Amino acid sequence: MRPNFKKSTGFKDDAPKNGTGGELLRLLESIDHSSYGAYKRTRGTWKFDWYTVHVDRVQSDPYAPPSAVRITVPAQKSHLPQLAFASPDAKVAAADFLVRNLGKRFASTGALSIARAGQEILERSAANVSDTQIELRIQVRLPARGRTVLGKEAAKTIGQTLPAALEQLFNFADASYEDRLIKHIYTYEDYLALRGQLEERGWVTFVADGATLARESGISQLPMKDALPFSAPETRRVSVQLPHAGKIDGMAIPAGITLIVGGGYHGKSTLLSAIQRGVYAHVPGDGRELVATLPQAVKLRAADGRPVTKVDVSSFINHLPTGASTTAFSTQNASGSTSQAASLIEAIQAGAPLLLLDEDTSATNLLIRDARMRALVSAGQEPITPLVDRIRSLYEKHGISVMMVMGGSGDYLDPADLVLQMDSYRCLDVTEKAKQVAQQMPRVRTDLPDFPPLAARVVSPIKSGADRPKTKAGGLDSIILDRDEINVFDVEQIVDPGQTEAIAWALRAITGKLAGEEQTLEELTDQIEALLEAEGLDCLTKFGARTHPAFLVRPRSVDIAAAVNRYRKLQIR
Repeated sequence: MRPNFKKSTGFKDDAPKNGTGGELLRLLESIDHSSYGAYKRTRGTWKFDWYTVHVDRVQSDPYAPPSAVRITVPAQKSHLPQLAFASPDAKVAAADFLVRNLGKRFASTGALSIARAGQEILERSAANVSDTQIELRIQVRLPARGRTVLGKEAAKTIGQTLPAALEQLFNFADASYEDRLIKHIYTYEDYLALRGQLEERGWVTFVADGATLARESGISQLPMKDALPFSAPETRRVSVQLPHAGKIDGMAIPAGITLIVGGGYHGKSTLLSAIQRGVYAHVPGDGRELVATLPQAVKLRAADGRPVTKVDVSSFINHLPTGASTTAFSTQNASGSTSQAASLIEAIQAGAPLLLLDEDTSATNLLIRDARMRALVSAGQEPITPLVDRIRSLYEKHGISVMMVMGGSGDYLDPADLVLQMDSYRCLDVTEKAKQVAQQMPRVRTDLPDFPPLAARVVSPIKSGADRPKTKAGGLDSIILDRDEINVFDVEQIVDPGQTEAIAWALRAITGKLAGEEQTLEELTDQIEALLEAEGLDCLTKFGARTHPAFLVRPRSVDIAAAVNRYRKLQIR
């Protein structure tokens, strides 16, 4: 039976319907000039010629968030090349490609939108490519004049603008367009193959010759025009064979302790920034497509004011004048040094194999204490054990590599395995020269032989206490749980707002439904990771996320752990 499209005053017929695309368009035209609530009658599934529109949620008024709509296309009618279905990785890359290109086609419409994508190729809930169908999750702003339905305008959007965009999106008869999709998939597969060789060869990162590392500006991740291409030092240059790019050359940095030195404005932080972003694949043309870093590498920085909950920082802070415990250190307002010490320990416990630091964003007293300061302030008066004293044992006893930008102190020349110098954006291997300098200008070594074992941290469940629990994200830097804000500005490898939103729901799960089984934070993040791997981002609906979420992006487990550790209500046993 077809739905009744006659105008009414109550509009109670808002149960989900099944119908044809023509019926949906006629319904929209029939409610023209009705009150805004009439739009609720569009909820349901509407089959057009070669695709289906699923209206899952209708906005309550013209000023509410846009309506949630899904588009499903049978695989055989999408005209996607077979390569797009060849493997789970190819499907992720193809879905990412579709999100970007549909976003471009929606940009001029005003009424239609899809999640925005940055420079990284990531698993996104906005699109899914499976063996049987392609699903796209979009938003539609249903038009009105005041609170009066503009049904004919809505019918034009759904009946003309949307199908025109979809026809362009799936226009794989255009050879150049299909070539772009294939290049997108090949780029992603080559990156994953490169990253897979890191552990096999004992490397922590690889930077290809010809890579463009410099960015357009401090607020843009687009490549800088006319930037000097990267060239590996001859002593560090190796060759790698990739499935599509073939043989490539570049710089491989082995596990261990690496210093990046050089004068100011010569490219030290630029190199480190490219390496920290190398935990993700990048789109063709970005310049960093063949920069790959161990996927769980963590960039650390000082973060004054962040909370710390029962973290064993005694490796770096052995006593406090207040007498507070440093083996289970807690504070709601950490200093620069205590915040960075806590972040370092938390990253190790989260499973990070590589720590990245830049002296410009670090607490100096956590990094170094020179001979003169040691002479002036005795060890009994100084509670901080600097990283320079622990860095060798951190690697030798625990296998944790460290890469550090250091321009102001030569103390790290002694423990370093590799020293790279950036000179006018050219990378030089100065390891031998650094060893000579260290021999000619010796200092008293203060290395500590052991890095103490770390106690497990068991998460206790937290009751919401809110009548209407709130879980949301604000850009890259903020998460809201009920009345509490979790500031993650210093978790620098969150690169997409969709990751922050996914982390918010993971945090809700870890501190709520999943906690209470005597599980450590690492075990809980592993559990979330396993769910994401098995079920995709939709698994987060188990913990309260909206059904068919459209804006989630796959986060890393180390970043989930970092967000949990910054929750002021976190309870640890």
